[in-house]
Amino acid sequence: MRPVKPVRPVLVVIAHGSRDPRHAATVHALVRRVRSLRPGLRVETGFLDFNIPSVHGVLESLAAEGVQDVVALPLLLTRAFHAKSDIPAVLRDAPPRLRIRQADVLGPSPLLLSALERRLYEAGLSPADKSSTGVVLASAGSSDPEAIAVIAEIAREWRHTGWCAVRPAFASASLPRTEDAVRELRALGCARVAVAPYVLAPGFLPDRIARGAAGADVLAGVLGPAPEVARVLLERYDGARVAVPAALGA
Repeated sequence: MRPVKPVRPVLVVIAHGSRDPRHAATVHALVRRVRSLRPGLRVETGFLDFNIPSVHGVLESLAAEGVQDVVALPLLLTRAFHAKSDIPAVLRDAPPRLRIRQADVLGPSPLLLSALERRLYEAGLSPADKSSTGVVLASAGSSDPEAIAVIAEIAREWRHTGWCAVRPAFASASLPRTEDAVRELRALGCARVAVAPYVLAPGFLPDRIARGAAGADVLAGVLGPAPEVARVLLERYDGARVAVPAALGA
C-alpha cells in the first residue's frame, strides 16, 4: 500500500475588512495569486469586519466539513492591536475540534521591500533614479510603539539599498504625516520625491496617504497582489505549519 500523505492544514487568510469594495477585491486577488503559487493548498478568506464571510463563519464551516488543522494568517504588515488582541480573541472562539496555529504577520520581510520597489518602478521610476530620489514609506499608522518602531527600522534599512533618503510617515495615530515627510525630503535636496504606500489594499487610510502625496513626483500603488506579497504569505504559512502550537494570544 502507498503511504498516506499527511493532509496539509487549511490556510485561512484573515483580512481586516472595509466598507470600500476595493479592499475585498484586492484581498481576493492576492489570495488567488497565493493559490496559483501553491496548487493543491486550500486557502480560505475571512474578514474581521464589514465584509463576508466572517472569520468565525469560515472556521465554523471548516469544522463542519471535518477539517482539523488550520493555519490562521493575519493579513497585516505589523504586529499591532489586531494581531495581538482581535485575532487571537476570534480564534479562541473557534470550534474546539479545530487545531489552529496563528502565523506571524507579513512584515518585516525583504520580499516586501522588493514589492515596494516593484510598485515604484511600475509608477514610473527606474533603478537608475534611486540615488536621486527620496522615498516616503507611508503606512496606515498605529498607536502601538512596537509597530511604529518596526516601520522606522524598515525605512532605515531601505535607505541603505541606494535611495537618496527614506522617511517613514503615517496616515493615522502617529506622526509625521505623508505631506510632512514629502516636504522634509524636498528640503533635503532630493531631486524627486516618491511616496510608497506600505499598505496591502485600498481604503480610507490609503486614500489619505494619496492626498498627502499631492506634492510628490511619484505615487506608487498599494502592495496588493504583488507576487512578492503572495510569497510572504506562503513563507508565513510554512513557518506556522511546522511550529509547535502556542496558546492563542500568548
